[in-house]
Amino acid sequence: MNKILLTLAFAFMACFGALAQLQTPEQFLGYKPGDRFTPHHRMVDYFEYVASQNPNIKLIQYGETNEKRPLILAILSSPENMAKLEQIRTDNLKRAGLMEGTPSTEIPINWMSFNVHGNESVGMEAAISSFYTLADLSNTKSQEWLKNQIVIIDPCINPDGRDRYSNWYNQKMNTTLQPDLQSQEHNEPWPGGRANHYLFDLNRDWAWQVQVESQQRLKVYQQWMPHLHLDFHEQGIDNPFYMAPAAEPLHEQLTPFQHEFQDIFGRNTAKYFDQMGRFYFTKERFDLLYPSYGDTYPMYSGAIGMTIEQGGGGRGGIGGYNSVGDTVTLSSRIEGHYTAAMSLRK
Repeated sequence: MNKILLTLAFAFMACFGALAQLQTPEQFLGYKPGDRFTPHHRMVDYFEYVASQNPNIKLIQYGETNEKRPLILAILSSPENMAKLEQIRTDNLKRAGLMEGTPSTEIPINWMSFNVHGNESVGMEAAISSFYTLADLSNTKSQEWLKNQIVIIDPCINPDGRDRYSNWYNQKMNTTLQPDLQSQEHNEPWPGGRANHYLFDLNRDWAWQVQVESQQRLKVYQQWMPHLHLDFHEQGIDNPFYMAPAAEPLHEQLTPFQHEFQDIFGRNTAKYFDQMGRFYFTKERFDLLYPSYGDTYPMYSGAIGMTIEQGGGGRGGIGGYNSVGDTVTLSSRIEGHYTAAMSLRK
């Protein structure tokens, strides 16, 4: 009997050790985040690896693109919340009036979407880093956050456009950093990676759902109806960072609480940017009027939708000069999106 118990103890310790020693993105991919662009299939490999090491992650493929790339979601929370995940989901639908019954749980559902525009390429890189932080069982802070929420990560809404951009850039990039925007690597040829296979802007398709990516994604989205939705983008390289609240005027159908929460989120995120000494702005751009954006569709569905915009974009590449001569690096852009993503948890 003692031998059996000892064997079980060693097996448990080995299993726990494997879970505790989760490989970082750098260890798994073989380069530091920000050194180059990660191909979509390698991101999928990493998400599958992490999910295999953490029992509190549910990884699902909700569809595929026109070019047969998988569309995936990662769902994370505490062991207690994951054990009643379906109840939390259906309770939320009951609360929204989409199912009958009285909800018995009060766990918020927070959804983050990255890289709806393929050449706003920092998105998927930041998703990888954010996923690692939340999935790392040895990170006591992030595991404490997950006790109070369900987190859903869509790491790349537009894999076809993302790979169109990243494959081209990885072929053209210089061996050493070349920040001169006149260099070929900073001048993406037509049609670029912004749109999907059919050159359709997926951030104009949330309501209309004419593209397969949107049709498959919204089917799952409507099964959850999350309370918050963060939509991660990039803007021009001369812009700093944009966070909520959105530009006015705001649509009359949006509630005072939605206005207030955007302001609360913006102030909370700004606090961390202030600590880091990073520039940002709010309210000047990015309205909530057109109903088919990644922030407005959730808002008009009763949630809190917010656009996040990092300065850089496809022209930024691994690093490029802005108009004042500063080098905007991919690493710093990842840091911006990562900070905004983590601020939602705190």
